[in-house]
Formats: sequence, structure tokens, C-alpha cells
Amino acid sequence: MTTTQKPVAEGLFTWTADPATPPRLIGSECADCGLVSFPPARDCVRCASTESKERLLADRGILWTYTTQSFRPPSPPYDGPVAFEPYTVGYVELPGELLVEARLTEPDPDRLRIGQDMRLTLVPYNVLDDGTEVMTFAFAPAEESERSDESGRPEEETA
Repeated sequence: MTTTQKPVAEGLFTWTADPATPPRLIGSECADCGLVSFPPARDCVRCASTESKERLLADRGILWTYTTQSFRPPSPPYDGPVAFEPYTVGYVELPGELLVEARLTEPDPDRLRIGQDMRLTLVPYNVLDDGTEVMTFAFAPAEESERSDESGRPEEETA
């Protein structure tokens, strides 16, 4: 069986098959005022500068707040699986950078706490008709991601 993976959108995160290289979100930094943005922004929302540079963001952060998504998002724009299970979403503070809104890997809100250490990982979002697994980013409690055997990296194609 061949497993092919692709990102949900180009330019959101880095990824390699090497487990020693953690994924990183790709942001931007305004060359004039220093505002960090995610996803990357060509124009600065603070000073309107059109000068920015790509910046890899931290792969660890602190859970700032969270909630449970208990209903299927509207289609469009949602194009994920038809079968829906509640999940958690939160804001993770990347210290010195910004807050990132993201899906959380822990669906049980009783196992989350504000101030909890979080780590960036990659998770399946959907599977296309041709079998391609679409990957997206999420944050996992740091202790969970360190115990897990799943690296959050794309699988290499295998036969």
C-alpha cells in the first residue's frame, strides 16, 4: 500500500520525514515594525509596511485558552471528513512571538489547563478519494507528545 501525504495548504508549516526535525509554523516578520504574523502576511496590519521576511515560529508554547468544538463546521469552507467528532481548539502563546489559534490533539477538556506546555505536531485532516492523507498542524500537550510514538512527520511512500 502506498501512503502519500500532503499539507492542507502550502506555506503554513515545514515538515520532513526526519523525526529529529520538528515541524515549524511559517510566519512572517515586518521589516519595519517587527510585528510577527501567522499565517505569513505580505503587508503589515500594524504599520502597513509592504516589507516582510519569512520567519519560522517556535515549536513549543503555552496554552492560553481553549474550547470544545461540538458541531461540524459549515461547508464551505470546511472540507474535512463527513463523520464528525467533537474536538478542542485553542490559542497557544508562542512566547515573544504571537498567539496561534489551532486545533488541539487532546479532545478531553478535563485533561487541558490554561498555562499547560504545548508542542506543535502534524495530524491527519482528511483523506482524499485517491488515498492521499491531508495533514494539518495542531498542538499537543508537551507531555503527551513526548510520550507518543507518533512523530508528527509525514510518512515516506512505501510499497
